[in-house]
Amino acid sequence: MGKSKRSAVGALEHLLERGWEVPAVVAPAPDPSAAPEQRLDLAAERHGLALVTDDDLYASIGELGEVDLVLSFLFWKRIRRPLIELPRLGCINFHPAPLPDMRGIGGYNVAILEGWDQWGVSAHQVDEEFDTGDLVQVDRFPIDPDRETAFSLALQSQERLLATFRSVVDRALAGEELPRTPQGDGRYVTRAEFEELRRVRPDDTPERLARRIRAFWHPPYDGATLEVAGQVVTVMDAGLLQETAAAYRNAGLFP
Repeated sequence: MGKSKRSAVGALEHLLERGWEVPAVVAPAPDPSAAPEQRLDLAAERHGLALVTDDDLYASIGELGEVDLVLSFLFWKRIRRPLIELPRLGCINFHPAPLPDMRGIGGYNVAILEGWDQWGVSAHQVDEEFDTGDLVQVDRFPIDPDRETAFSLALQSQERLLATFRSVVDRALAGEELPRTPQGDGRYVTRAEFEELRRVRPDDTPERLARRIRAFWHPPYDGATLEVAGQVVTVMDAGLLQETAAAYRNAGLFP
């Protein structure tokens, strides 16, 4: 169960290369804005795997037989019983942030905005809440919050998350018992808090404004926002403008 990301496609490919039997894949609806390399649905079709919705999956649980693992890779919906209890080795989610430090949304943004010097990715058992189940593996790594953007941190994190996925499923395949370490207390950013954090404020210092811009720079999503004439716009600085111009040139788009 996953998003359309290159890392999620890589995770599926790894399962198949290692000889796992994958009875079903839950992927997002076809998105023409995604590159083919990101499309989890296309990867499933390429290998002749059944593409189902999560509703289909819940409805057919009795027909699945013995299941070793249910795997969620950036899956955006809450996973419910009885799917959580179905697999022999667990229902495992792969989360692009260190747990329990940062649950839910907004992790990259908060890390940069608050000047964290370390980030990470996590694998954890799924329970009935978001990102609170027992930890299986956490990979932490240093970052420079004065240079990162949300986009650059996402690129690093997706590579690390795929490596964590490979490590966990290979340990399961080798017959190792997967760790289960309770998380304890953690932080959860609500959607309302996330939207407030991205808003540019009149009293932002130049340094705070620059950090806010980088913290939310992740095209094609809205970045740091400012309301002008009743319209919400994304703010960028000269450095990001040059990066965008370079991307246009590399794509052959120039006058």
